[in-house]
Amino acid sequence: MSDNSTTTYMNSYLLLIFFACLTVRWCVSINSYSGAGKPPMYGDYEAQRHWMEVTFNLPVQKWYQNSSDNDLQYWGLDYPPLTAYHSWLCGYVADKINPDWVALQSSRGYESDTHKLFMRYTVMIVDVILYLPAILLFYLFAIKGKTIGERLFLTSIVLLYPGLILIDHGHFQYNNASLGLTVFAVTFVSLGHDLWGSFFFVCALNYKQMELYHSVPFFCFLLGKCIKSSEENGLWKLIKIGSVVVLTFGLCWLPFLRDTDVALQVLRRLFPFGRGLFEDKVSNIWCVLDVLFKLKRNIAQDHLVLLSLATTIMCLLPSAFHLLLNPTIEKFKYSLVNCSLVFFLFSYQVHEKSILIPALSVCLVFHNQPFLASWFLLISTFSMFPLLMKDDLVLPYFALTLLFITAVVFYLVLFEHQSTSTFLILLGMLSVCGSVSISTVAVTIPAPPRYPDIYPVLISGYSCGHFLFFLLYFYYAQLSCEFDGNDTKSNKQAKLKVPKKKQKYQHKKKGKKRD
Repeated sequence: MSDNSTTTYMNSYLLLIFFACLTVRWCVSINSYSGAGKPPMYGDYEAQRHWMEVTFNLPVQKWYQNSSDNDLQYWGLDYPPLTAYHSWLCGYVADKINPDWVALQSSRGYESDTHKLFMRYTVMIVDVILYLPAILLFYLFAIKGKTIGERLFLTSIVLLYPGLILIDHGHFQYNNASLGLTVFAVTFVSLGHDLWGSFFFVCALNYKQMELYHSVPFFCFLLGKCIKSSEENGLWKLIKIGSVVVLTFGLCWLPFLRDTDVALQVLRRLFPFGRGLFEDKVSNIWCVLDVLFKLKRNIAQDHLVLLSLATTIMCLLPSAFHLLLNPTIEKFKYSLVNCSLVFFLFSYQVHEKSILIPALSVCLVFHNQPFLASWFLLISTFSMFPLLMKDDLVLPYFALTLLFITAVVFYLVLFEHQSTSTFLILLGMLSVCGSVSISTVAVTIPAPPRYPDIYPVLISGYSCGHFLFFLLYFYYAQLSCEFDGNDTKSNKQAKLKVPKKKQKYQHKKKGKKRD
């Protein structure tokens, strides 16, 4: 195929992916959203609208402060400055269209068809500007060893991940902003542009503090590269990266740094330990153990904070140190999966929607682990099913799950030539069938009055067991991955499978490498 034909083919397929993904998102957005018609607090939709109201009408120093005009008990702003600036921008545009949408106090609980259309457009625009381009760039430029057709197909599968679409375009949030910034960061460091990668990751962290889930791999990978460099080059590299990080943080926080009390209040809002160990029935260790032992009732909050901190650190250390000593791109991406999953399973104050952060990490190793990755992404969506049921998003959940499974099957048939263990395939199929069956029963058969939370508890336990299995598997993937995934041969050999017979691996000849 000539270069012109390849370019034309690629551009046509990119446009098809772009419009298909937007169409799917728009179909989900016409459904209900979090807290629709449910006063007095409504839901996340109202939280995002209220932040637009507060940031547009009040001075910057008052955004995180409790006052008569800003009751922090009513969806007080609790995300970092970039989220607040984004809310201000949306509030500014909303005021130009209809001032009633962001009128101070009187706009609480505002609901209308035109306002819903506006709010849905704001999420779609973030997808168009950040998330879709980030995934496209990652799969077109940051991975090697795949044909252009395979990379485009991988892009379309990742962009059809049901969990993110249902939460952002159904439930209503802007996770696509922080996740898109993170993908840009991973793409740039994969291509050797560590300063740009550092900039984008700091921006992601300053949009949502949950991006701390990814901070340990970024820190260890970049520090490991500096240590591996020659003494002078490594030190100079470390100084440049540190300068970018400090400068970017400083610019994001500049309006709040003029007053120490204001800055401290922002930090208190970002890390509200008083909310408890977890919220609702999240699919992590503490929620599952709480069913058996009632952790919240029997252990003091301070002790729970220390327990979760110690457990998280212990489970993080092997991945972190291994990456620090072996700072290759492939290990970095697996460490993103492992560290974010450890945070989700063991850290303090976890939301069910936080599973989207490990899910994004898994999306970035989909090309190496298509079967395991797709299995994880389906279970992660299933783990949020109680929330989706509450938001009347059951039909989009089943439709997107079926669409995603269909796309994955086509990819595995057309492109995946690596043999996967029959046992793993059967286990994965039974697992997904189990999740679909539980979802169907939860929708069709009411919970018994004596056990009203039986379905959320069952779903959280079922999902948590899977996440522990995936953590062990991806830990093995990181520790056993010997090659950097930036070249064709290593990309093939980095794929893991459970072989029927032990095989001897031949070592690659030494050659020039570039992280």
